[in-house]
Amino acid sequence: MSENWNYSVTNEELEDLINNYCTDFTALARQGRYGPITGRDKEVDETILVLLQKGRKNAVLLAPAGVGKTAMVVALAQKIADDEVPKYLQGARLIEVELARMAAGTSGPAEFQERFIPLCKGIAERYHNPDNPRMIMFLDEIHQIMPGCEGSSYAGLSDVMKPYLTAGDLMVIGATTLDEFRMYVAQDPAMDRRFQKVFLKIPSSIETYHILKSLRPGFEKHHKVTMSNHSLMMIVQLTDEHMRKRNQPDKSIITMDSAMAYHVKEHGVDEEVSLDSVYYMVSRETGLNRQALHDPKKTQRVLKEVEDIEGNANMFYI
Repeated sequence: MSENWNYSVTNEELEDLINNYCTDFTALARQGRYGPITGRDKEVDETILVLLQKGRKNAVLLAPAGVGKTAMVVALAQKIADDEVPKYLQGARLIEVELARMAAGTSGPAEFQERFIPLCKGIAERYHNPDNPRMIMFLDEIHQIMPGCEGSSYAGLSDVMKPYLTAGDLMVIGATTLDEFRMYVAQDPAMDRRFQKVFLKIPSSIETYHILKSLRPGFEKHHKVTMSNHSLMMIVQLTDEHMRKRNQPDKSIITMDSAMAYHVKEHGVDEEVSLDSVYYMVSRETGLNRQALHDPKKTQRVLKEVEDIEGNANMFYI
């Protein structure tokens, strides 16, 4: 005899909350809305291991801004959508709770929590019903929900979530920087204990180059231009050298996109993006003279590096 499940938050109410204030990463992944995510297999596997546990099944992704914490969550959603996860997580829904959307139009913390609490409760009370798909909540900038985060509109939400986390009825992935985690989350031992840390390293130049290669087809399709491997590596090298306060791969991805856009604006579509367009966008971001960015010796060095990388890659297929 099957158990009769009665929910205080109805299915319709929960779906309305998700549609209004969340982004369903797994649904979008099934629609093919995301480009390929490379270089995060280890961190995705670590997060899956955390989610499979009975006790502390909450993960917090720790990395500097621009390293790709949200992209890693998208990679997990893609694995779920493709059934490339253990049976326990097959069919799961990975949803990002967008706190800014949830806070929009509210007059104060009480009204905001009237939206947040039913979402938590609705997800938590369905956790033990085997007929329901697992629901994984993703909270970016999770430090902002801590009481000590002054100036945050969401400060104190951790106290709302804590009972559900204690009971083990929620599966949560958070993301923040290591410094902000130590400053805010780790100050609350109860919250600190409930999250297992997954560290995302800043990708190397070669890893960033491969990330750009995997993303390039989507950008080329959008802009209707092409970009050579040489230009991709030049972007990586120039952003490494001249945008030191920002992190890979974000700064290279943004530069690739903007260089394509600039080339389209100046020269139209159906062409290969020139290095001059790359130099222009780097100079625009850094204030450097774009003529000064052109170095024939560097150009030859980058060409040789690309040849070596691609040559080594091709050896695996011989």
